[in-house]
Amino acid sequence: MNRKCGGCQFLDLSYGEQLKMKKKQLDELLKGIARVETVIGMEEPFHYRNKVHAVFDRDRRGNIISGIYQENSHIVVPVETCLIEDEKADEIIGTIRSMLKSFKIRTYDEDTGYGLLRHVLVRRGFQSGDIMVVLVTASPVFPSKNNFVRALRQKHPEITTIIQNINGRGTSMVLGDRENILYGKGYITDQLCGCTFRISSRSFYQVNAVQTEKLYLKALELAGLTGRETVLDAYCGIGTIGIIASRHAGQVIGVELNEDAVRDAVNNAKLNQVSNIRFYCNDAGRFMVNMAQRGEKADVVIMDPPRSGSTEEFMDSIKKMGAEKVVYVSCNPETLARDLKYMKKLGYRAGEAWGVDMFPMTGHVEVVIKMTYCGDKRK
Repeated sequence: MNRKCGGCQFLDLSYGEQLKMKKKQLDELLKGIARVETVIGMEEPFHYRNKVHAVFDRDRRGNIISGIYQENSHIVVPVETCLIEDEKADEIIGTIRSMLKSFKIRTYDEDTGYGLLRHVLVRRGFQSGDIMVVLVTASPVFPSKNNFVRALRQKHPEITTIIQNINGRGTSMVLGDRENILYGKGYITDQLCGCTFRISSRSFYQVNAVQTEKLYLKALELAGLTGRETVLDAYCGIGTIGIIASRHAGQVIGVELNEDAVRDAVNNAKLNQVSNIRFYCNDAGRFMVNMAQRGEKADVVIMDPPRSGSTEEFMDSIKKMGAEKVVYVSCNPETLARDLKYMKKLGYRAGEAWGVDMFPMTGHVEVVIKMTYCGDKRK
């Protein structure tokens, strides 16, 4: 076990103890706000990450290494195998590392700006088995790229697409804006809750598909849709939860700021032949304020904000739109607690909270909670 990595804080605890610790953490954070039912765990809590990112560098002896940045630093910690990463992805990254020398491909040096290969990203469809390999290079010039792709596919014929992403910036961002498809379609597909989703290199897609299904099914259970509601899916990403919800709702409106994600969401709706969903590229709070000003209503709001949580403007707009029910999916229980207190002032009462362990072996836990409008409580 690599202690320098800093990724798996709970690796030395039994899985049962990990779930108890996460439940205790949620109980403390949501005390007096909501009752935590349980933390839904995994039957097999290892090798669940279907997206694996490796940084390439050289060690002090000049040997090529790949791994992850040590916590709070830019020091690369070599990783051969990892207990939470997809095993096939780790194998492919190892193959690429071993091929670099014979193809005379230099790894990128952050200090000097010399070298070609910066990162490798591997995504694997949990249900489909599709595999995407993204080679992030510092320049568009990739010598012998056709031979490199051919050699990689000979060793791993299960790879369905290979992409070169060009990132010449001196920032910590992994992916650049330009891409060349070197093999395959340039995207993979996967199935979630019976729907099919197209995933591109820059798409946000949950890294633990097994637990994502449990999370989404719990969110929809709490929403209690009857088939007549207008549902607003805020921070909708590539449309996963909105498209799944569309089978049980009258109509769904998805809002997302990321243009790539909205494009994927529109394609995903077509892919699933869903006609009762519309996607908009906009700031979720601003979009809802505008809807409220036009007198438009939403019966249910499903929100899945970033780690920083929601904004007061967004939460005010939920009230203005007259939403009776709000289902809040949170990846950060601390900002959830803050937002629930604000929603209480607006007249929304929190029901039971359910933890979902999306990241076993780590200190992270996701929460899904339903709020119901009970009248304005502000004095």
